[in-house]
Amino acid sequence: MSTRYPFTAVVGMDDLRLALLLNAVSPAIGGVLVRGEKGTAKSTAVRALAELLPSVAVVTGCRFSCDPASPDPGCPDGPHEAHAAGFRPARMVELPVGASEDRLVGALDIEKALAEGVKAFEPGLLADAHRGILYVDEVNLLSDHLVDHLLDAAAMGSSYVEREGVSVRHAARFLLVGTMNPEEGELRPQLLDRFGLTVEVAASREPGQRVEVVRRRLAFDDDPGAFAARWADEERALRERIAVARELLPKVVLGDAVLLQIAATCAAFEVDGMRADIVMARTATALAAWAGRTEVTSEDVRQAALLALPHRRRRSPFDAPGLDEDKLDETLEQFKGEDEPDDDPEPDGPGDGGPGGGGPDGGCVPPQGDAPGYEGAPAPEPESAPESAEAPGSAPAPQGSAPGAGAGERAAVKAAEPFRTRPLTVPGLGEGAAGRRSRARTEHGRTTGATRPKGALTKLHLAATVQAAAPHQKARGRSGPGLVLRGDDLRQATREGREGNLVLFVVDASGSMAARQRMGAVKGAVLSLLLDAYQRRDKVGLVTFRGRAADVALPPTSSVDAAAARLEQLPTGGRTPLSAGLLKAHDVLRVERLRDPSRRPLLVVVTDGRATGGGPDPVALAARAARLHAVDGTAAVVVDCETGPVRLGLAGNLARELGGTAVTLDKLRADSIAGLVRTVQGNHSATRRAA
Repeated sequence: MSTRYPFTAVVGMDDLRLALLLNAVSPAIGGVLVRGEKGTAKSTAVRALAELLPSVAVVTGCRFSCDPASPDPGCPDGPHEAHAAGFRPARMVELPVGASEDRLVGALDIEKALAEGVKAFEPGLLADAHRGILYVDEVNLLSDHLVDHLLDAAAMGSSYVEREGVSVRHAARFLLVGTMNPEEGELRPQLLDRFGLTVEVAASREPGQRVEVVRRRLAFDDDPGAFAARWADEERALRERIAVARELLPKVVLGDAVLLQIAATCAAFEVDGMRADIVMARTATALAAWAGRTEVTSEDVRQAALLALPHRRRRSPFDAPGLDEDKLDETLEQFKGEDEPDDDPEPDGPGDGGPGGGGPDGGCVPPQGDAPGYEGAPAPEPESAPESAEAPGSAPAPQGSAPGAGAGERAAVKAAEPFRTRPLTVPGLGEGAAGRRSRARTEHGRTTGATRPKGALTKLHLAATVQAAAPHQKARGRSGPGLVLRGDDLRQATREGREGNLVLFVVDASGSMAARQRMGAVKGAVLSLLLDAYQRRDKVGLVTFRGRAADVALPPTSSVDAAAARLEQLPTGGRTPLSAGLLKAHDVLRVERLRDPSRRPLLVVVTDGRATGGGPDPVALAARAARLHAVDGTAAVVVDCETGPVRLGLAGNLARELGGTAVTLDKLRADSIAGLVRTVQGNHSATRRAA
């Protein structure tokens, strides 16, 4: 077994270490979601935690780790009436991003169940993680249905596998820890809520602390055994402290005054549901036990709020996580009980110099939410009014231009309020990643047919199986009312659901788009489409063009909030090199087809259709560039941003060259047709009343 990096040797990251230790003391808290930039030792800290957990007593030979003191009566390996007990170390099970559903929940052998009447079940990772740690690196990249299975099991403490009327249930209680890099995309808010605590981590900006991190890591890589031996005493002390806190936990008193503070805090920050209140109560209780106290204090409640509430306030992908600490302190002070002591002892955390304090030179990390380089939310933009287009050689930029901007360039304008958009889909039937946009062959969805299974049978098509077996019953000597089945009779159900696509936005940021205050509306439309892409689990990319060239403002990614941030910062001005924008988009899609050939693209061109730059005949160049996309079969939509009483219809021409469709900004709204119907009905009713 390889030597793991010691937990107590981790430098800084006090909040992360505290959150992990609190879950080790009280697994009922519900796990930890660790958000942070790459290379911040998230995985190292999680893996090191497993070495601190006490050994687990298990029923010998039970694949589901039943506790000898209270074995699971429904265990698939049971009943365990007369059993031998043994001990094993607490496990840390890792769930790979590419794991299948069978690998996670277990595989039920449908062939044996139907042909032999035997319930043969192969346990999955949820069974392996029972009474241990289940670690999911890059949890935000897991398929939605896997995340649903994972969080349902974590919430209920059981895993259910049901296939064609055959079901298996087993206990699955574990400490769930997920890590993610927000730049690669966010979890849905309702899934964020299922994690008990969340921690934002970032590399320290303190040179001395960074030096210590490098020094310890190099020492560990040179001789892992010797390095671990140097920290053995600290590890042992921390392990004992966890055991003591677990024993003290049932004796901790959660008074009415503290419960009122918890409820008031959750209400003040407008978190949805009651899970936040319950998690805060459990966390505050674990904090008291960790500090060796039997009463919960206001400081425990404050620390619990900082760990349990930030991710529950995120209602859209464009909301920045975090908590207003001044508002938190005001709420706690307002609802502080009269009998609350004035000088509450500070709860001991893993960075307090005691056991788990990170050793010498541990230090503290700067507040994680304010870490430089964090892209969880768009940067605020200066207020500026959209300007009309400038001709080359015109007067200096008017008021509202960006400082230092060149001729024809204007400061970024704020996006209009986003709205619900019409559904845009890729025609045909795909086989890409699970999502919610376009039709595709998927593992989940409505049954559309049957085929012979390729490999293990997972989704039985019962009617097709019976139909395949029926002609052979006489030859097989069938004598009773039953059906004689063989392996080659079985048929796999083919299903149709929805897939996620790559939505590549090509946004015109030229001077003509800034005219007549259009850019704010255009950004609002793109922001709305980004929100739609987030809800449909798409990847997104952003190409902009203006002046003389086009730029990839954001390579294809799952992080729509990063795309929103780039969009907000987008300046406008100059000519319209439409052909350059389309060619740049063609290059991006060509590379993405090589990286992910199963994910179908959707090209969304946001422009008024003008082409005034990019070569001697810009209109012809743009048409030829558009035809490249048509030849590749890329689904395309042109969002027509042309306004005014006289319209040239250039965006419609571009859509025809792309082989796609055109839609105006007004028609992009999902409620545009419904609103028209309401208006007509209202006018009709008014006419009848007048008559």
